[in-house]
Amino acid sequence: MIGKTDKSPQLHMYQVPIIQFINKEHELYQLSERINWDEIEQDLTDYYCVDNGRPSIPIRKIVGVVLLKRMFNESDESVVDRWKENPYWQHFCGEVNFQHNWPFDPTELIKFRHRMGEKGMERILKISIDLFEKKEIQEKQVLVDSTVQEKNITYPTDPKLQKKIIEKCRAIAKKEGVVLRQSYKRTLKQLMIDQRFREHPKRRKKANAAARKIKVIAGRVVRDLERKLNTEQLGRYEEDLQLFHRVLKQTQKDSNKIYSLHEPEVRCIAKGKEAKKYEFGNKVSIAKTMKSGIIVGALSFNDNPYDANTLDPQLQQVERLTGKLPKTAITDRGYRGKKKVLGVEIRIPGKLPAKATNYEKQKARKYFRARAGIEPVIGHVKHDHRMIRNYLSGTQGDVINTLLAATGFNLMKMLRRIKAETIAWCQNLHGTVVHYMNIKIWSRENQWVFQA
Repeated sequence: MIGKTDKSPQLHMYQVPIIQFINKEHELYQLSERINWDEIEQDLTDYYCVDNGRPSIPIRKIVGVVLLKRMFNESDESVVDRWKENPYWQHFCGEVNFQHNWPFDPTELIKFRHRMGEKGMERILKISIDLFEKKEIQEKQVLVDSTVQEKNITYPTDPKLQKKIIEKCRAIAKKEGVVLRQSYKRTLKQLMIDQRFREHPKRRKKANAAARKIKVIAGRVVRDLERKLNTEQLGRYEEDLQLFHRVLKQTQKDSNKIYSLHEPEVRCIAKGKEAKKYEFGNKVSIAKTMKSGIIVGALSFNDNPYDANTLDPQLQQVERLTGKLPKTAITDRGYRGKKKVLGVEIRIPGKLPAKATNYEKQKARKYFRARAGIEPVIGHVKHDHRMIRNYLSGTQGDVINTLLAATGFNLMKMLRRIKAETIAWCQNLHGTVVHYMNIKIWSRENQWVFQA
């Protein structure tokens, strides 16, 4: 059943109304006034049962906490801790009186993400896009680039995976009351020490022998466990055992290797970076408007597709979120191979025809210089809005983390814009250019003009 927020609550004698001690000019208060919460509640009602079960957490409250978490780069636990001590956060989530307790248990955020899925989170991204003017989000040119969203796994090596297989087999045997022929606890500990630093010439032979021995032991333990489990138990652990055999059979040059037992969908992606040659996660595509710098598309892909093949679904998402396809998509040379997608011209840096005029050359240079503007945006989305390392599980977690990171970026962009507008209005600087947090603001014909 959907939890409802009281639209006209009665004041309580022993509770303090939040509105009495917060500043209405504060940027977070102004942002909460610009969001159409009624429309959000109406759109997300479809994800709840109408008349069964106990009432859920009110939609505005939990959506507000999700947005605050992404805006200010908080974890599930820390966001509810900060919520109970911040009156502006409580007002943003629809509270009337100041609360001294958590809004809900942090695990409710996990259930909410599973409930919403990809479509629900895409609707939340649209909330952040709709805060801006229509002419800003429907620009003719968009910048598109891809990056890697790293998963929360350790750097994968074969001995580490094989060691985890042995430990998981021990755990299954203990749970099912099976006695293995040998546990290899002390042996495995010494072998893991011996297999280190194999690049050193004096240690290479011993390290390689220890790595081979770990693989042999892992195979022994898996086969011993399979022999001693009955038919019902084998059916219960069939997927785990198949995964163990797949890891033990894979070689160095195999494609679609398993790099993590708890996240088997992780892929090794080489982006050509000097500091980090390989990243382990999934590919993400980001689209932003060229002038206003708003993220109008964020897509996560399960595999490692060629960049040009991501343009079709990316532009379809841009059309869903903004209501219109752009005329031009400006990309880097990694997108070579396609000149038009869904009627959108794809522009890639390269040599112009010999008969191109100086005007055409200068215009092309302007576009390609602007293309580099998406790189710092991707950096901010990663480091400031929790996409640098994805802690959400599964392929659905990849999609949700990408969409919410883009939402957090757009909301913080609007928050800074509101603050710059408030500063300029308070100082009454009409006709004067004000710089605040990389935003240039001035007044023109009694309207505020912003330039990121």
